[in-house]
Amino acid sequence: MRKNDPKVINAWCMYDWANSVYTLVITSTIFPIYFSATARNPQGGDVIPFLGFEVKNSALFSFSISFAFLAVACINPLLTAIADYSHRKKRFLRIFCYLGSVSCALLYFFNADTITFSVFMFILATVGYSGSLVFYNAYLPEIATEDRFDGISAKGYALGYIGSVLLLLFNLSMLMMPAWYGGVSEGMAARISFLTTGIWWALFSQYSFRHLPRETVRKEPGMGWIFKGYQELRKVLGELAYQGTLKRYLIAFFFYSLGVQTVMYVAAIFADQELHLPADNLIITILIIQLVAIGGAYGFAAFSRRYGNLPTIMGALVIWVGISIWAYFVTTGNEVYALATLIGSVMGGIQALSRSTYAKLIPEGTPDTASYFNFYDVVEKLSIVSGTLMYGLVKQLTGDVRTSFLVLAGVFVIGLLFLSRIVREKKQPLYAEMKEF
Repeated sequence: MRKNDPKVINAWCMYDWANSVYTLVITSTIFPIYFSATARNPQGGDVIPFLGFEVKNSALFSFSISFAFLAVACINPLLTAIADYSHRKKRFLRIFCYLGSVSCALLYFFNADTITFSVFMFILATVGYSGSLVFYNAYLPEIATEDRFDGISAKGYALGYIGSVLLLLFNLSMLMMPAWYGGVSEGMAARISFLTTGIWWALFSQYSFRHLPRETVRKEPGMGWIFKGYQELRKVLGELAYQGTLKRYLIAFFFYSLGVQTVMYVAAIFADQELHLPADNLIITILIIQLVAIGGAYGFAAFSRRYGNLPTIMGALVIWVGISIWAYFVTTGNEVYALATLIGSVMGGIQALSRSTYAKLIPEGTPDTASYFNFYDVVEKLSIVSGTLMYGLVKQLTGDVRTSFLVLAGVFVIGLLFLSRIVREKKQPLYAEMKEF
């Protein structure tokens, strides 16, 4: 397959456009607010029964994310190994895409009487979203040359931010100007936004499915290809044992991704329940983050070309340390807006650079990129599980979550230390090569 084909690259980036609506509408804005308002006990309190347990709704939201990502972390090692050996990456990408999009659409039925069902649909939507990403990310080394990784990764994230903002603006128009839509109620407008998210995700992913490289399926008698998948996974595990730089990068990524992802997933609940920020102000805050993140993704790609990937990521982590400390003290709406602007400036950049840096560290000519990206994906999922579980436990046990942000500041420092060790230990020719990224 010819690399750097514009049509293929655009198709790859288009999946970011398709699936990013999940992160904005479902995990960051409308769904968390609706969840907090709907998942209430008959007296209107935030402690609700769930599968025989009494749990605070914000903790349940966090625990649901933790469970979903833990499930994906457990099953993806097998699935990606099988996908690599059988050349079924696109098939698995489709499966997870449709699982996530249909589950999002089914959240349309979320009300006070369907809390348990809706929590499971939220979990399945999260599984679909996160499960599809490992197969999606694994295409990057196959469709582009190394010198294009940063720019293409940034383009994907930027398209994702743009597409998700467009759909959110449409959904917000229903919430804020219901007369335009026949006087639809606020609750119904929120539920329609979940339905449109699922439709958008499934619809726009079709362009990616049509133009991404075709599958050449390996056929094995019986179910032998499943066992070959296990063998492929075992082989990659053995190869990682001799790649010190890649291992250290994954450790660093675990720690700083824990911080980044936790901020992303709990920001809306924190602002709603701790700062009592009105819903419209909260959504404006998230929009600021998304819009600034578009420029941030491209800006950090430009910095990486001049200073190198690792130094640029380290600079971003210094900013994240400051963000975590500032979040501990934030109290007013204006402070939230300023903090959101700073978060947006580094959020898109560090996500895009992390993905492209890992792609560059995979040994050249590696055929089983999905299995390699599986480790990247598992590390990211485990970091999300750790961060959201920590947040949920602190909320459930103490009712105070501000201390969590100081812990996150320490987590960013640990990631920074691991990256600095890579830079110090790297041989000069390899480090010079990194600086050309």
